[in-house]
Amino acid sequence: MNILKKTWGNILYIIAKIVSVVFDVFIGVVEFIVRIVISVGRGVLGIISMGGCLLIMILGPALLLNPLTLFGIVFLLIFPILGTKFISYLKYIKYMVTEYLFDHADNLIKGKKAEFGTFNEYGSKYRRIEEEKRRREQQQRQAEQQREWEERFRKWAEYQNAQRGSSGYGGYSSYGGNYQNTEYGNSYVNPNIEFKSKYEKSCDLLGVSYDSDKYQIKLAYRKKAKEYHPDLNKSPDATVVFQQINNAYEFLSDDNIERYKNIRGN
Repeated sequence: MNILKKTWGNILYIIAKIVSVVFDVFIGVVEFIVRIVISVGRGVLGIISMGGCLLIMILGPALLLNPLTLFGIVFLLIFPILGTKFISYLKYIKYMVTEYLFDHADNLIKGKKAEFGTFNEYGSKYRRIEEEKRRREQQQRQAEQQREWEERFRKWAEYQNAQRGSSGYGGYSSYGGNYQNTEYGNSYVNPNIEFKSKYEKSCDLLGVSYDSDKYQIKLAYRKKAKEYHPDLNKSPDATVVFQQINNAYEFLSDDNIERYKNIRGN
């Protein structure tokens, strides 16, 4: 009986390996095609920006109304979005199927208890893993943005101190609140202006007031993210808007909320 179980377990293991390889190859092919289409699309945009518009004006409506032209434009716009979603779905299916097979193969070969009993449970685990991965990436981006802003504010403070210390000498001059080091050829722009603008645009995108606290921002983000999540919202621009919402939420961190309050208070 144990021999039969181990034999069947080895068969399942081999099947799982084959399925994994087949998915990897298929996913690789789709990713390659998506990259090619994206590259072609960027090339077309580059040609248009360098004078392609004049060609379109010369050829007139005949070119624009040509079915092949319209199909090409739609394909270049839609395929990368659909292709990216399809790749994500393939990775989800691969994880769900292969983990199920590997776990049950180990159960038969080694007597190790399988983690789950159905494909859907492995699919739920995959979504949790991906969500945790996105959360870590979001935290890393927030930390990197925070370091960049800290560096900009630090340099601005140092430059202001140097400018005040120079008392108008040593090659420093000011223009409307933005200072320029003419001696060293470096220019420093007050980061408060850009920071304030970006903060308010992020608040506008989430639909919250500029004096909202982190809980109000988080609640608005969840509502907006759910509304524009590509899995729920089928509009063509859902993915772009969803990414913009995520970027806005990442920027509205606790540190940036406090920084904005300080800037407004000054």
